[in-house]
Amino acid sequence: MSVHKTNIKRVTTHILQDMKERGEKIAMLTAYDYSMAKILDAAGIDILLVGDSASNVMAGHETTLPITLDQMIYHATSVIRAVKRAFVVVDIPFGSYQGNSSEALRSGIRIMKESGAHAVKIEGGSEIKESVLRILSAGVPVMGHLGLTPQSIYKFGTYTVRAKEEAEANKLIEDALLLEECGCFAIVLEKIPAKLAKQVAEKVNIPIIGIGAGPDTDGQVLVLHDMLGITQDFNPRFLRRYADLYAVMTGAVQSYISDVKEKSFPNNEESY
Repeated sequence: MSVHKTNIKRVTTHILQDMKERGEKIAMLTAYDYSMAKILDAAGIDILLVGDSASNVMAGHETTLPITLDQMIYHATSVIRAVKRAFVVVDIPFGSYQGNSSEALRSGIRIMKESGAHAVKIEGGSEIKESVLRILSAGVPVMGHLGLTPQSIYKFGTYTVRAKEEAEANKLIEDALLLEECGCFAIVLEKIPAKLAKQVAEKVNIPIIGIGAGPDTDGQVLVLHDMLGITQDFNPRFLRRYADLYAVMTGAVQSYISDVKEKSFPNNEESY
């Protein structure tokens, strides 16, 4: 299996912009800890997202809402220690930016200062414009996030595809153009019709990263634990599993238990 790995010392916002202009797709995955981030970085991933999905896959919460800013900074610090090449983006969690641009600025600065991350990601469009501008005014790069915004799950009441209706689709295009105008360096589009995502990617000049948004965005992102097959109970249409680590890990642990019980581990060579 061939692996495409661009020979770049470190990925930057400038390099990501060049990739869009050249038509080179951007590969992005989530990461939450040092060991996994080290593997992903060495494999040649372009962007690592320290996602608030840590609330689900690392802490077992039903939604992304419970995770705190302190916890996000902890995960981000762990990832940053592992990274030599990838561009690291950190989600500003629910309750750390909505409705208060001063708090949004404080949250963004804390993430950058305490973790050493390269950028933050924030959900929403026109309703968070002031927060985006305040964070950018401090020199902190911002990635937008439109479409299905998991932090607003209780507002929408469902994780179904967004922007199927014309009014919502038009607002999404307007929001994407607004985020670009504000100075965001990229936007994630989650779970929207492929045709709409293609329109957005063509209309805006900054990179558009899709998750469940079809093949015509400038890049793709998946949650690491989903694409590696560690999680088993999440099966959306957009997810491609590249491994079945659940089975591999279960088998390894069962072999270990068996060897311990049968006194075949450790053997003489494994003893001092």
